[in-house]
Amino acid sequence: MRHKESFLKYLTFEKHYSPHTVRSYENDLNQFYDFCMNTQSEHSIIKVNFKDIRAWVVFLMENRISARTINRKISTLKTFFKFLMREGLIDSNPVDKVFTLKQKKNLPQFIEQAQMDELLDFYQFGDDFEGVRNRLIIEMLYVTGMRRAELINLKDLDIDISRLTIKVLGKRNKERIIPITKEFRKSIEAYRVVRNDINTDTVNSCFFLTKSGKKLYEKLVYRIVNKHLGLITTLEKKSPHILRHTFATHLLNRGADLNAIKELLGHSSLSATEIYTHNTFKRLKQIYKQAHPRA
Repeated sequence: MRHKESFLKYLTFEKHYSPHTVRSYENDLNQFYDFCMNTQSEHSIIKVNFKDIRAWVVFLMENRISARTINRKISTLKTFFKFLMREGLIDSNPVDKVFTLKQKKNLPQFIEQAQMDELLDFYQFGDDFEGVRNRLIIEMLYVTGMRRAELINLKDLDIDISRLTIKVLGKRNKERIIPITKEFRKSIEAYRVVRNDINTDTVNSCFFLTKSGKKLYEKLVYRIVNKHLGLITTLEKKSPHILRHTFATHLLNRGADLNAIKELLGHSSLSATEIYTHNTFKRLKQIYKQAHPRA
């Protein structure tokens, strides 16, 4: 599929999508192309029509792929064919007639505040480099709400100790400033002490490093978070993103303004942040039932 590479370059260099997002687009396109190769006599992607896409959606449903995943794949195709229209290769977008599937809304899972306090205040991570770093990774994700990719790409100069701020480069190269506390500053300074024993030339380099002085990678961050969250929760998902959900939910439960949370998370619209209000309302209902004498 010769047009795929041009499309992926467009996503990377013009839309500034993250490598993870671009890989997702590529995987979806590869799967669709494989389906067409196996089911259609005409293999040219520019000859694809509405019926071909609908047949793929039916195929995915029959293979019990979730509605959420199917909708993401439909969105991938829509963006791809829109790109082909922009390039003058097709006259209309065959995905425009394809309806997305109705999907169940899952409330974002989060860790209870008491559990986070237990992990950060009482668990012994160790005083060596990896122990201090691992604790700070979890605390950084929870205290700032940043994404895993944002944490990995965090530069040493992005952290302003004197102003108590962290500059985060989010999706599509959008910058945001997150405030930190004096207490959290102590954790950052403690990490810098042990890190500098491994790599003293940290100016303009990544803030978080491996024990060999290299940049962190996604799987390592996941393993660190998954291992330690497993000590305090039985939630099925124990990923770095759970700490982002926890950050937002705890702020909202303690009265933070929704617009302020939106800015801290780096959401482009308020609708993406509003999902956390469902968790808060659910908690209010529980409190009401427990506390009201007529409940």
